[in-house]
Amino acid sequence: MSKPSPQDLEKLIHQTLRALPEREAPRSLEHRVLAAIAARQALPWWRQSFTHWPVAARSVFLVASAVFAAAVLAGYFRATGQVQATSLLAGPLEAWARVQALAGVISDLGGVVWRSIPSLWIYGALAFAATMYAAFFGLGAAAYRTFFAQR
Repeated sequence: MSKPSPQDLEKLIHQTLRALPEREAPRSLEHRVLAAIAARQALPWWRQSFTHWPVAARSVFLVASAVFAAAVLAGYFRATGQVQATSLLAGPLEAWARVQALAGVISDLGGVVWRSIPSLWIYGALAFAATMYAAFFGLGAAAYRTFFAQR
């Protein structure tokens, strides 16, 4: 008996698969999918994706984003001394300066805490994380070989 060509084998497999009947989804799966679709459609507009928001809400969001971006850029230019702040942006820029000052304080506090941790603890935490990573990788490989590898 001769070995069939790849094209003949492909045609045979294609015909065999086309002859199989269509499989229907289990009823439980169908109900779960329809329930998930209904739950997604029942979400309020602000919990859906941006494209499902009303046009007015999208417009307000875009305008607010543009105003925030302008305030940030104006604050940058004011901090570098390139442009004087206008009276319209003076209030938001002052609030932004307070936020920056608070972030600086938090950053300084974090630096103090970081420097107060003994280096041996940091090395120990890194060694522990590396050991746990290796153990997780090894357990995952063992589980894969046990449950899914062909024998």
